[in-house]
Amino acid sequence: MILAHRIELDPTEKQKEYFRQACGTARFVWNWALEEWNYRYDLGANTDACEIKRYFNSFKYEAFPWLKNIHRDAHAQPFAALGKAWKAYFNGQVEGRPQFKKKGKCRDCFYVACDKFSSSGKTVRLPVLGQVKLREPLRFTGKIQSATVSREADRWFIAMAVEIPQREVHPPSGEALGIDLGLTTFAVLSNGRKVEAPKPLGRGLERLRRLSRAHSRKRRGSHNRQKAALRLARCHRRIANMRRDFLHKFTTKISKNHAEIFVENLNVKGMVQNRHLSRAIHDVGWSELRRQLEYKSLLNGSVLTVRDPFYASSKTCSECGYVMEVLPLSVREWTCPACQTTHDRDVNAAINLKQNTVGYTGINAWGQEGSGLAGTASETGLVEPGTLP
Repeated sequence: MILAHRIELDPTEKQKEYFRQACGTARFVWNWALEEWNYRYDLGANTDACEIKRYFNSFKYEAFPWLKNIHRDAHAQPFAALGKAWKAYFNGQVEGRPQFKKKGKCRDCFYVACDKFSSSGKTVRLPVLGQVKLREPLRFTGKIQSATVSREADRWFIAMAVEIPQREVHPPSGEALGIDLGLTTFAVLSNGRKVEAPKPLGRGLERLRRLSRAHSRKRRGSHNRQKAALRLARCHRRIANMRRDFLHKFTTKISKNHAEIFVENLNVKGMVQNRHLSRAIHDVGWSELRRQLEYKSLLNGSVLTVRDPFYASSKTCSECGYVMEVLPLSVREWTCPACQTTHDRDVNAAINLKQNTVGYTGINAWGQEGSGLAGTASETGLVEPGTLP
């Protein structure tokens, strides 16, 4: 199983300058490769990332001599990333072609291969730079696979992916738990507890708008515009950190204290197409909750089951199984005509998610079959950088 630990760096000004140059190099190579790929694709020629990379390597130092100052990993990995992006487009996983990256409007990051760096305590040795200070030591022990250096506003982070060895885990002793997700209330649990989300975007939306207006009014290319952009980026980072902190604490507590976890397989991608709900859905982070539950259930020995999305969990009586024909969203409580039991709509849905026997089957990260585990080994075995609390 591969996990990634995202650690904040404490670089010097000289090291920050190299980071900026490496990010710019990765962005330049991506744009060059994408332009070449588009040219060949429009001509109807068959091509791939390796072919374009070989062509670029044949003249890169003559045409772009400044590349010699940046380690080769920064201008080699964009070809592999571009190949994955085109593959996703050809397979129908994304709607449009890969897009060009513009400075200031894309994520600044660059890749470092596993044999080019090492970590010891609160330092990491990177190519060209040497020792760079870390704010905390690497949390995992195992074979290091790769690292990605990225920037958020004015802070730099490194995410080190580590392949951890197989280990025996014992399931928690807590009872099974069903989780019904919502917008008014973030999560309603089958034990009757209701969890409210911090909704950081909704709380900070007015400040975000004010900073965005201030940024747009500054003259392009001026120092005042750069300072306004930094203030806006810090606001975005604070909102993202609040959401990430809440989700990590919630999913960690659930996975460590409940042997079985039941959630509904929500079509979040389709739901966010509703412009009246998209902001609220993104603010609560349903997809991120599902992703965190998947890998944390593997780490803590619990079993995650994803229920059939077409199961009428809200309209089905959890006591006798009677199914209401119509139950408008505005109705928050209803009484079963068969057994006369009064239900809270969301609590009843969470109980039904736990009691329903229809789920998805998968294989966990250790290669063991689990009747209730969501996804497959390829889906749950890889955790993206920055995912652990």
